[in-house]
Amino acid sequence: VQLQASGGGLVQTGGSLRLSCAASGRTFSNHVMGWFRQAPGKEREFVAALDFSGRRKNYADSVKGRFTISRDNARNTMYLQMDSLRPEDTATYYCAADATSSYYNKSPGGYSSWGQGTLVTVSS
Repeated sequence: VQLQASGGGLVQTGGSLRLSCAASGRTFSNHVMGWFRQAPGKEREFVAALDFSGRRKNYADSVKGRFTISRDNARNTMYLQMDSLRPEDTATYYCAADATSSYYNKSPGGYSSWGQGTLVTVSS
């Protein structure tokens, strides 16, 4: 599956953004999907993931209660609603997919397909 992330931008502290990840291919609904982020000089870190149906979800502690991951299998699209944004959320956000991983896998190595990344900047 090929992935295209979009929706990043510049937002003030406390603001919101909604990221989208459009997938090509007929097997989208068979893939576990996730969001990761990478700040300059830091390693890529897990943000959130969900299973094939979208009912089971996993979040990093740092975003729990502020971010919501979802998917629309009919539209081959995954979303990340980000609310109450903080300067420390500034990073390039990547969507990822894998047909054999699990929604509780927080390792980037557990995902085989990656989007190109979209930059989120939160100003203080």
